[in-house]
Order: sequence, then structure tokens, then C-alpha cells
Amino acid sequence: MERHMAAPLSAQDINELKAGDYVYISGTIYTARDAAHKRMDEALKHGENLPLDLENNIIYYMGPSPARDGRPIGSAGPTTASRMDKYAPALLDLGLKGMIGKGKRSDSVKEAIIRNGAVYFAAVGGAGALLAQSIKSSEVIAYDDLGTEAIRKLEVENFPVIVVIDAEGRDLYQSAIKEFCTLK
Repeated sequence: MERHMAAPLSAQDINELKAGDYVYISGTIYTARDAAHKRMDEALKHGENLPLDLENNIIYYMGPSPARDGRPIGSAGPTTASRMDKYAPALLDLGLKGMIGKGKRSDSVKEAIIRNGAVYFAAVGGAGALLAQSIKSSEVIAYDDLGTEAIRKLEVENFPVIVVIDAEGRDLYQSAIKEFCTLK
């Protein structure tokens, strides 16, 4: 099914999503990769506040290339999500409702998605230039010293993603294997 959604996400929108749905997101999302996740984890361990409010928000696992003249951002393809798996459950427990990346997630992330009524989306790897066309603005909001791994606030319009793990734990990667592959 094809859906259009506003970010931050609402519980109603998330509950309507099913693994395999095509979604076009418009609104505000944030970027963070390995180094930013590690720094947020350290802040939480020291009882410090995070540099962004996670409540109902989406984090896109992406580090952009430099912007060309007249563009807010360069190529903006997804990073392998499993690299953030050790940090994701804690962030989901703090109100994060969506993650965008590529690739499979661990069982602990799937459990946190179900526990928190969240969703994991995939963006198409190798399509960074195309994905960047949906990004209308980009602003570094934290950890500027991390360069491309700084946390950015993005305004997106019709950003294309696919639901991989929905709030009930259905996993597109697992169901696709069962549906389309046979063993001889």
C-alpha cells in the first residue's frame, strides 16, 4: 500500500503501517550515524540531556556528501542500520518512533520497536542523489565537530521509504524470503 505521512509521526499513523508499505514522508526528520549515536549514549550514561527531543521523531541513518551550489545537501543515501543496533533500544524507549536505514535489525531492536509502537523504514541504498531531491533544508543542530556524522535537522517532502518492521513486529525481510524463496 502507498501512504503519505507527516513527521513527527503520530501513533495512529504508525499503527496503520504494515511491513511492505511504501511511505512518502513530509516534515521534519533528523540524521545521526555511529559517532552521533555513541555521543548520545554517553550523554545518557552521564545523566545529560540529548541535543534533540526524540518524542515521535524519526532518525535517518545518513551522512551526506557536501552540498552543491543551490542545494541544501549533497547525496543522502542510507547507512547500514545494524551499526546503530546497540543504541536504538534506549532511544526507542525515550520516545523515538521511526528509524530510516538499510539492512536488517537485531532481535533487541525488533523487541524495542514492538514495545514502543515504533517503525523501521528502509531507504534505497545507492539512490542518495535521488533521495536528496526530497530534502528541502538541512541544518546541523548538534555535534558539528563530527562533520558528516553531525546531527542534522532535515525538512523533507515526499521522502520515499518502505516499511521493513512495523509496530507489530512484522519484518519485510523475513516475510519476503518466505513468500518468494523455495528450498529444493
